Amino acid sequence: MKIDEFQNLMKDLYLHQDSERGIERTFLWLVEEVGELSSLLKEKRYDKIQIAEEMADVLAWTCSLANLLNINLEKACFRKYPNVCSKCKKNPCICGKK
Repeated sequence: MKIDEFQNLMKDLYLHQDSERGIERTFLWLVEEVGELSSLLKEKRYDKIQIAEEMADVLAWTCSLANLLNINLEKACFRKYPNVCSKCKKNPCICGKK
């Protein structure tokens, strides 16, 4: 599935609810999901199934927020990362190498 396809799925499933909730409260849900992911990563036992579920939630809420703001995430990602590092313009990135 492409980023556009997933973002459109989130729009089809949740745009009505997200619109009623609004941008600020949708952002708070995104932050809550990031917090849940953070908690799992702090445990250092790395339950990959739970971590994957939280990552999916983070992506879903990011898509919901983008839908409310009328931002196409796929275009934004490829504009920011056009197959090279946004800073050093290399692939792979060499920013950290000395």
